[in-house]
Amino acid sequence: MDPKSSYSSLQKTSPGQDPAVYEHLCTNLAAQASQIAANQQQLNRLTAVNEELVKAIQNLHSPVVTTPAPPAAAITHAVPTPSQINPRLAFPERFDGDPNKCKGFLLQCSLFVEQQPMLYSTDNGKIAFVCSLLTGRALDWITAVWRTDGSSFPSFNDFLTRFREVFDHPKEGKSAGERLLELSQGKSSAAEYAMNFRTLAAQTTWVSDTLKVLFRKGLSHELQTELACRDEGKSLNDFIELTIAIDNLQRSRKPRSRVSTAIKAVQSVEDPEPMQVNSYHLSSEERNRRLANRLCLYCGSPGHQRASCPSRPSSVSSKLVSESLHSLHPVNCVIVPLKLTINNVQVTTFALLDSGAAGNFMSAEFARTNKVSLIPCANSLSVATIDGRPLGTGIITHLTQSLSMTTGLLHQEVIQFYVLPTSNTPIILGLPWLRLHDPLVSWREGQILKWSTKCQTKCLSTISPLPVHSLVINEESSEVPNLPAEYHDLKAAFSKTQANTLPSHRPHDCAIDLLPGHNPPKGRVFPLSLPESKAMTKYIKEELEKGFIRPSTSPASAGFFFVKKKDGSLRPCIDYRGLNEYRYPLPLVPAALEQLRTAQYYTKLDLRCAYNLIRIREGDEWKTAFSTTNGHYEYRVMPFGLVDSPSIFQAFINDVFRDMLNKFVVVYIDDILIYSNTLQDHIQHVRTVLQRLIEHQLYAKAEKCEFHTTSTTFLGYVISPGGVAMDDSKVSAVLKWPEPQTLKELQRFLGFANFYRRFIRNFSTVVSPLTSMIKKGTHRLTWSEAPRQAFKELKERFVTAPILHHPDPSLPFLVEVDASNTGIGAVLSQRPGPQEKLHPCAFYSRKLNPAERNYDVGDRELLAMKAAFEEWRHWLEGAIHPFTVFTDHKNLEYLRSAKRLNPRQARWSLFFSRFQFNVTYRPGSKNTKADALSRIHDDDPSISTSERILPFHVVVAPIQWDIMTLIEQHNSQEAPPATCPPDKTYVPAPYRDQVLDHIHCLPASGHPGITATLHLLKNRFWWETINPDTIKFIQNCQTCNMHKTPRQLPAGLLQPLPIPQRPWSHLAIDFITDLPLSQGNTVILTIIDRFSKACRLIPLPKLPTALQTAELLCNWVFRFYGIPDDIVSDRGPQFTSRLWKDFFQALGVNVSLTSGYHPEANGQVERLNQELTRFLRSYCSSHQEDWSRFSPMGRICTELPDQAIHRDHPLQMHSRVPTTHVPLVR
Repeated sequence: MDPKSSYSSLQKTSPGQDPAVYEHLCTNLAAQASQIAANQQQLNRLTAVNEELVKAIQNLHSPVVTTPAPPAAAITHAVPTPSQINPRLAFPERFDGDPNKCKGFLLQCSLFVEQQPMLYSTDNGKIAFVCSLLTGRALDWITAVWRTDGSSFPSFNDFLTRFREVFDHPKEGKSAGERLLELSQGKSSAAEYAMNFRTLAAQTTWVSDTLKVLFRKGLSHELQTELACRDEGKSLNDFIELTIAIDNLQRSRKPRSRVSTAIKAVQSVEDPEPMQVNSYHLSSEERNRRLANRLCLYCGSPGHQRASCPSRPSSVSSKLVSESLHSLHPVNCVIVPLKLTINNVQVTTFALLDSGAAGNFMSAEFARTNKVSLIPCANSLSVATIDGRPLGTGIITHLTQSLSMTTGLLHQEVIQFYVLPTSNTPIILGLPWLRLHDPLVSWREGQILKWSTKCQTKCLSTISPLPVHSLVINEESSEVPNLPAEYHDLKAAFSKTQANTLPSHRPHDCAIDLLPGHNPPKGRVFPLSLPESKAMTKYIKEELEKGFIRPSTSPASAGFFFVKKKDGSLRPCIDYRGLNEYRYPLPLVPAALEQLRTAQYYTKLDLRCAYNLIRIREGDEWKTAFSTTNGHYEYRVMPFGLVDSPSIFQAFINDVFRDMLNKFVVVYIDDILIYSNTLQDHIQHVRTVLQRLIEHQLYAKAEKCEFHTTSTTFLGYVISPGGVAMDDSKVSAVLKWPEPQTLKELQRFLGFANFYRRFIRNFSTVVSPLTSMIKKGTHRLTWSEAPRQAFKELKERFVTAPILHHPDPSLPFLVEVDASNTGIGAVLSQRPGPQEKLHPCAFYSRKLNPAERNYDVGDRELLAMKAAFEEWRHWLEGAIHPFTVFTDHKNLEYLRSAKRLNPRQARWSLFFSRFQFNVTYRPGSKNTKADALSRIHDDDPSISTSERILPFHVVVAPIQWDIMTLIEQHNSQEAPPATCPPDKTYVPAPYRDQVLDHIHCLPASGHPGITATLHLLKNRFWWETINPDTIKFIQNCQTCNMHKTPRQLPAGLLQPLPIPQRPWSHLAIDFITDLPLSQGNTVILTIIDRFSKACRLIPLPKLPTALQTAELLCNWVFRFYGIPDDIVSDRGPQFTSRLWKDFFQALGVNVSLTSGYHPEANGQVERLNQELTRFLRSYCSSHQEDWSRFSPMGRICTELPDQAIHRDHPLQMHSRVPTTHVPLVR
C-alpha cells in the first residue's frame, strides 16, 4: 500500500484530528520514501562492483593453468559477470554457549561456508570452521566430545543436530510460542513491541490470523481502543505498521509543559537569598555566585564587603558576659534578691539564675568590697564564655567560706561560691543550686511560687511570693550544659544552630527507588484540630526557614497528621507506608550489651534531629511530598515518618563508627553509648567520638547526654558494672497497668512485657494462661482465676527480677535445664570465684507446641537442653572452659555413652557434638531455678485439677470426696431415671467427667484400660451413656496416649504352660533393671503366682547374686506360702548357676528355664513387667526418683481382676473377698 494513501485513509478514519497535520506527515513520508529508493539503487550498484572485485581476488588465488595464455584482447572477456561472483560475508561472531544466540550463530556459519564452496568443500572442514569460533562453555563441550580421528560426527548435518541439542534452547526454559503468548507492550513503544513480536513469531509456524489476534491482545488498552474498527481486511504487516503509526502520533502529542513548569517552580524556590546569619555555611555554588557578582558574603547585598556589612552583629556581642548584662534589654534572664551574712553583717544584693552555669559564682569585686574570706582551691579551674574565650584571667583559684544566704523571707541555707575574676553580676546561682532546691518559678507573674518538698522540711517552714526580675544574656554566650571541662574544645559537637542547618549531600543520602510498576503514594489531607493547626503552621514555617522542606509540584502526596509525645506536645507524622522498604538490620540490643562486661564508666550521647542530618538523594525529593491544609511540600532531608529512615540512618552511623563498634561504642540509631574500663581511657574514647561527630556534621543534645557515669539507662536497660537490670520507669508502668479489657490491650501488655522476658524466670509458663486467651479463634476476652493470677504474678516478677550479670568468657558457664508437660526452661549462670555464689546471666523459657507435648520425659528434658544451647550458642560453642549442664533427669548423664538412641536423639546428638560440656544430675528439689518452670500454670485454663496437699505416704485414712455429696444432693432434688439399678448411684451429667477422672486416674487404679475402668465404674455407678463416655475419656487421656503401647495378637501358634492346681505352687520370676536411683534402689524383683496372678514386687539396690535371690524367695514367698513345685525364669546368670540348681534340687523344686530370645515362654511375668513399668511412667515421669514409693500401689493395680479373662481377685483364692471398687478419696 502506498504510504500516502495509507495515511490519507488514516486521516479519514480519525475523526476530530487536524487535516493539516496529516497532510504534512504524509508529505514527509513520501519524500523519505523517494530518498530511500534512490539510496537503495546506489547501494545495489556499489554491491555489484564490490562483488566483481572479490571474485577477481579469488581468481588470483586459484591454481595456475599451464595452457597457453589467450590473446590480450580476450582477457577483457574473461572477467566474470556480477551474477557469477559470490558475495563477501562478514566473519561470524564467536559463540560462548549462550542459548539465546545459538540459532543466529549457526545461521551465520551455514551461510558463510555455503558462500565459500572452494574453501569448505568437505564436512570436516565445515565442522572445523565452526569449532574454531567456539569459546567458553561451547569450547569446553566440543573439547570433551572431540576425537583425534575426527570421526565424532559423521557429517556436518549430524554435527549441527548435536549442536542444537546441546545449546539451542531458550534461557527461560520456554519455547518461542510460550513467550509469544506472554508478550505484552507494557510501557514500551509499539515499535519496540512489534520488533519483539516479529522476532518470536518468526520462530513459530503459526498462521497470520492467529498472530494478528495475539499482537492485538498484547497491546496497551489505549491502542486496542483506537484500533477497534481499523483492522478490517488488513494483513498482519499492515496492521502492525498502522499500530506503530498511531502510537507514534499519540506520543508526539503528549504535553511537556508540566515538566518544564515543575522545573521552574523548583528553581524559583531553590535560589532565594540565604538568611543573613552564619555566612560560613554557604554552599560552594552560592559562595562562587556571590564572589562572581561582587556581593557581600554575609547578607548577599551589593555595595559592601563582609567585614563592613551593616547586618553583622556588633563586636560587643562577643564580649564577656559581664560586659553585656547592662547593654541588653531585660527580657530573658532571672534576677533574685537575697541576703548574705558576711562577718555577722547582712548584705542585701541580688543573684542571677543561670541554668547554663556549671557552679555557683561570686564576683571578685563583690567579695573584695564586702571583705569576704576566701579559701584557695585545691585545683585551679578554668572558666570561659560560650565562644571559648577565657573570662578575665580564665582561671578560678579561690572559693568563699561557707556563708549563710536567705532567699525571700524564710528560705535559709549555707553555701559556698567560686570567685569569678570578672563579672558585673555579684552572685550567679547555677545549675547545682537549681537542682538542689528545684524551685517553681512563675515567669509570667515574676514570682517563685513553690520550693521543693526537701526545702519545705529543711530550709523553711512557710514561704511568701518572691519578686523576680528579668535580664537578657546573648544566646551565644551561654555555656553547653552538662559538658565536662575535658570536652570544652569540642563543644561544636553540641551546636543546635548547626543541627538546624541544611546538611550537604553525602554518599549515604536517602535514596528512594520505586519498585517497577509502582507509583508513589497518594494520601489524603487529614483534618486537624485547632491546636494541631497551630502546631502545623509553626512546623511548616520553621522547616522552611531551615531549608529542610520546600514547596512542591510533585504528583505524589502523603498524608500529614500529628501524634502526641510523652510530654503532651505534638509530633508531626507523615504516612509514607506506600514507599518501598530498604532492609538494613538494626543491632540486637541484648547482644550489643553483652560487650559491656568489663566496662566501669559510661557516657551516653543522644543525637539532635538525627534523621534530618541526612539529605534526600538529589532527584528523589518529589517522592517525599506531603499535603497539608496550607499547601503541598516536599522534604530535602530525611523525614521521621519514612519507613526506610531507621535502616538508612543505622547504615550511615555504622559506617561513621565502623572502627569503634564493639570496641568501646554501641550505636542504636541516634543513641550512642561509650564504655571504657578506666576513666583515662574513657575520656580519650569520648573525645574520639565527639571528633568523629564534628567531622561528619552530626550533633548531639547536650541536655540529654550523660558523661562519666558508673550507671546509666540505655534503650530500656539500666547498665552498670554489676550487670544489666530493667528500667525502673518501665517496671513502674507495668505495676500501674490496669487489667486489659480487650484482646488488643492484652496483646499490647504482653508485647511490652516480652521485651524484658530475659529477666523473668519461667516467663513463658507464667504468661501461658494469658497467651491462651488470645489464641487463634478467640474474639472476646474472658477472665478466669488462672489468667488473673498470672497477670498478678507477672507484675510481681517484674519487681523481684534479678540483675543479670554480664557473661565473662574467661569463666566457665553453668546451664540449668528442666522440662514439664507444658514448657521448657533454662538458666545461664556463672560463678565469679570458687567461694562465691552463682550469678544469673540470662533466663530462657518457652511453651511446648502440641507435637512436643507428646515427647516422653527424656526427650522433653533433652529438648530443653537443645533449646538452651541454641539460645546461647554464641557463648557456649567454642567456650574456653567446658561448661556444666544441671538436670534432674538422671538418664541424661549417659547421653554421650548411650549405645542406642532413637532417631530424634540421634539427630540432636550431631548438634550436641559441637559443644564441650558435662551433664550432671541434680535432684528436682535442688534444681529449683529451672524446675519451677513446669510447676506454676497449666496452659489450658479450661482444665482444672485439684492440688494435692499431702503425699500418699502420710495418708492414714481416706477423706470423703465432696463430689459424692453433690451427687446425693442432686439426686435428692431430681429423681434418677427408673432404669437405674437400685444398688447403683446415678451420676448426673455435670459430674460424670469428674467421676471418670477420679476412677481412671487414681494411683490405686493405675490408668486401667476400657474394660477395667468400666468394671470399676459399674461396681458403684450408673448412667445412660456410661460405655461411650468411658471409651471417649480413655481415648483422650494424655497419660494413656503417652505411656501405653498398642497391642496386637502375635503371629503363629503359642502353647500355654500347664495350669497349676493350687495357689503359689508354680511361680514365675524376673528382674526389671536400669531404673533411676530411688531410695537407693535401681532394680525390681518381680514374682508372680501363675495360678492366682498374685505378685510380689521387691525393690533392690542392684542385681542380686544367685544366693541373694534364693534368700529373697525364702523370706518373701516360701515362709508365707510354702515351697512351690516349679519356678519359671529366663536364662540369667542367677538362674543358670550351679548353686541355684543344687539349692532347689535339694528342696525338690523343678527349675524351668525359657529358651533363648523367647520371652513369650515366661509370658505372665513379662506382662507383669510391662504393666508395672507403664504404671510407673504414668505417675513418676516428672519425679523419677519416687518410683520406689509407688511400687506398692503398682502391685495393687496389677492385681486388679481382668474381666476379659477371669473374675476372681487373687485374694479370693485365699478365701477373702477384697473391695472391688476404688473408694472416692483424695
